[in-house]
Amino acid sequence: MTQKIVINACHGGFGLSDAAIELYGKLAHLNLVRGPDSLFGKSSWYVDAIADDNYFYDGNIPRDCRYLVEVVEQLGKVANGRYSNLKVVTIPNGVEWHIAEYDGYEHVAENHRTWS
Repeated sequence: MTQKIVINACHGGFGLSDAAIELYGKLAHLNLVRGPDSLFGKSSWYVDAIADDNYFYDGNIPRDCRYLVEVVEQLGKVANGRYSNLKVVTIPNGVEWHIAEYDGYEHVAENHRTWS
């Protein structure tokens, strides 16, 4: 058995396109409402209604979320945010993992012990 994890495979950082956020909301049964664009041209999204308490941040989606994986697999490059190139990585089940990154370019790393 394996597990799938979404990473960003370029410098820049993880982010979903508006089309990907819409599909994610549909799959996850969330009522996502598109708000005004930010200064950087990225749409803001909210759950149920436009209010600060309802802000939806795509960076908070667990990277092994089955809906996120489905969005990236289904939409391909259309799922990419402005500075991202999303990729699904498959690793063995039971591996304790985390996402490591440098300048937004990510990879999946196996957890290990460290002391200092």
